[in-house]
Amino acid sequence: MASIKLLGLRISVYTRIARLTLEEKKVDYELEEVDIFADTGPPDDYLERNPFGTIPCLVYGEFSLYETGAICRYLDEMFMGMPLQPVEPAPRARMNQIISVLDSYTYRPMVWDVYVQRIVIPGSGGRADEALIASALPTIKTVLQQIDRWRGESDFLVGDAITLADLYAYPMLRYFIETGEGEAMLASFPRLQDWMTHMQNRPSARATSFHSD
Repeated sequence: MASIKLLGLRISVYTRIARLTLEEKKVDYELEEVDIFADTGPPDDYLERNPFGTIPCLVYGEFSLYETGAICRYLDEMFMGMPLQPVEPAPRARMNQIISVLDSYTYRPMVWDVYVQRIVIPGSGGRADEALIASALPTIKTVLQQIDRWRGESDFLVGDAITLADLYAYPMLRYFIETGEGEAMLASFPRLQDWMTHMQNRPSARATSFHSD
């Protein structure tokens, strides 16, 4: 069997989503770091696989695939192990709805507008854009209100079994709660706090940590 290679960055939210999927499916893979943020841009050989220069990209033998949603659904359907997508139409639609909300309304405000501004830029000697942070928080609160309502009393975001929705949400929230704003906001959603703690304790989360420590 051909080996699986995931091209991306350890610190990337979307690379981690794909890695969490691989870990939950118990599929062996190799992570190959590709620095798309280098001053020279993504490497030419990477752009041959993905002309948009985004990460990650999955390579499985002669087959190459980019776009995280496509990668995760492919992995779930290609490999044996615990299914990560509901079979019934309603919960499957809810899972896809949550993923769409995370892609469209959550990733940029949580990661770029809050985490990067509050943690990354000051860590490099710069000053955070306080207005940008403040403008991002209402949208994030709306997202968390919706996800909290959809989850209800279930163990995971869509029912009592883990799905791709959980694997999408966790890396975004993991960065967000490293900020004071994120920690305070999540404290107002105790059910999501419990879910976050449960996710952090999963072997897949420990195996894919953003940080080397």
